[in-house]
Amino acid sequence: MSLYEEIVARKEKIALVGLGYVGMPIAVAFAKKVDVVGFDLNAAKIELYKNGIDPTREVGDEAIKASTVEFTADETKLREAKFHIVAVPTPVNDDHTPDLSPVEGASTILGRNLTKGSVVVFESTVYPGVTEDVCVPILEKESGLKCGVDFKIGYSPERINPGDKVHRLETITKIVSGMDEETLDVVAKVYELVVEAGVHRAESIKVAEAAKVIENSQRDINIAFMNELSIIFNKMGIDTQSVLKAAGTKWNFLKFYPGLVGGHCIGVDPYYLTYKAEMLGYHSQIILSGRRINDDMGKYVAENVVKSLIAADKPVKNAKVAILGFTFKENCPDTRNTKIIDIVNELKEYGITPVIADPQADADEAKRLYGIEFVDINTVKDMDAVVLAVAHTEFASFKMSEMDGFFGEGKKILLDLKGLLDRKEYEKAGYSYWRL
Repeated sequence: MSLYEEIVARKEKIALVGLGYVGMPIAVAFAKKVDVVGFDLNAAKIELYKNGIDPTREVGDEAIKASTVEFTADETKLREAKFHIVAVPTPVNDDHTPDLSPVEGASTILGRNLTKGSVVVFESTVYPGVTEDVCVPILEKESGLKCGVDFKIGYSPERINPGDKVHRLETITKIVSGMDEETLDVVAKVYELVVEAGVHRAESIKVAEAAKVIENSQRDINIAFMNELSIIFNKMGIDTQSVLKAAGTKWNFLKFYPGLVGGHCIGVDPYYLTYKAEMLGYHSQIILSGRRINDDMGKYVAENVVKSLIAADKPVKNAKVAILGFTFKENCPDTRNTKIIDIVNELKEYGITPVIADPQADADEAKRLYGIEFVDINTVKDMDAVVLAVAHTEFASFKMSEMDGFFGEGKKILLDLKGLLDRKEYEKAGYSYWRL
């Protein structure tokens, strides 16, 4: 029997290494068809899963309760599996160089527990070459096994979109790759068990790694273009959203919008590509200029808060400012790599300490990572300015009477970063309204 057949017959198991926003939905999806071991170093997170709680809100508590995944923080359980999927984050350091420590750490743990005949598939976003040049040597060293002889490797980049209930693991075409034809076949067939949209067999592991890293770089560059337009049109006194609505009537105009680009993919992946390019002596021009624009948008928003306060004759120092929304994207509790923190830090430079409310965000994570304590949105009153920063569903349905309740005396200053509200309506009501 092939490894694929043994997995289907439940004679062999699949193991997931890393149970975050990406790994956990994969584990739950596979567990509907085959036996799955779900491993994560974070014992507290494992306890939540064991108790039927989904802190990521990606699949929901009910799905976790019903799932047959064997959740564990015991790495020796990995020895029971023959097909391993590594789904750990690949962040960047403060100097924008790739931080490969999570993927190296996962390779070390897996290597210690790797058995002969295994297939290891990496899902983490990396620059071309990381799987073969960085991960394989660690797996070999820790296991004492030889890659290509005792175990095989593949790469299948994750395309899960956190907080998105439409584009899920099952509905997005999955890129798969393997070190040889035989491995590619096993990897493709295993993923076909859960990916209804089917798989795309990439020619090599490096091709698959490169495909992933450019998907997000393309998006990043397009959003940077919109952000630059927003800066220009604001200087001209033209509403960017109105311009985009007009231009969007052309069939081949791409519908991107300005905004803060955070998260672990779009704001990170381009740096992986440019880092590798620089190793080879090429200095990126377009990719990095797009990154510079997007990295500066938090500062740009804060400057516009200050300009709006001055225009309304309100003192800047100790101004009462509320920021609604702190996560890196809407309808998702994840605050890691959020760009809202840039607005907060920049406002502090002007002597403003904003209050922040986000009913969806992971409050413990925000406190741990940024030292931020949220306030209850119902306590937001008497503000000079309000920054509507994230397009959470509950914010999009705000009525003007609710917005009015956030403000104190004098001119109401509203910065609606995502353009959730009706500009004309608010300006007619006497608001100072600004958006990207």
